[in-house]
Amino acid sequence: MAPVIEVKHLKKFFDTPGGALHAVDDVSFKIERGTTMGIVGESGCGKSTLGRTIIHLLESTDGQIFMNGEDITRVSRGQLRKLHEKMQIVFQDPYSSLNPRMTIEETIREPLELSRRFNKKQLEEEVQRLMDLCGIEDRLAAAYPHELDGGRRQRIGIARALALNPDF
Repeated sequence: MAPVIEVKHLKKFFDTPGGALHAVDDVSFKIERGTTMGIVGESGCGKSTLGRTIIHLLESTDGQIFMNGEDITRVSRGQLRKLHEKMQIVFQDPYSSLNPRMTIEETIREPLELSRRFNKKQLEEEVQRLMDLCGIEDRLAAAYPHELDGGRRQRIGIARALALNPDF
């Protein structure tokens, strides 16, 4: 069985007035299904850029990305939408990753609605299941991100990332 994710010689460079900034330079690894991998490094070393490049929030400069054996390095806009249902990210700063105009329930519900996989009753049940799974109290469903502490915001980001049962 192919690894859930395989990265080969991935590079992400940014053009700056001082020349190319090598944020990710020749990174290769595999993540087998059912395993986890930690990326450790000092602040600014490219950990977040690596994650954003793998899930196509940033376009890679060079290298290859495979998911379940399929080359996903370059994908069309339509393929990207389907791909984003299979790949999710939990951002470091939960506050900046949450829409301040959406309640917690709306935030968790949004990817479920966009997927069109659920009827209204199933949506309600799935939102509740995700809140329970991530330890988000029912009383917070109508709250907004600015009303919560960082730990609760992070749980909301995790619930949202898990909503569509991604492979990665």
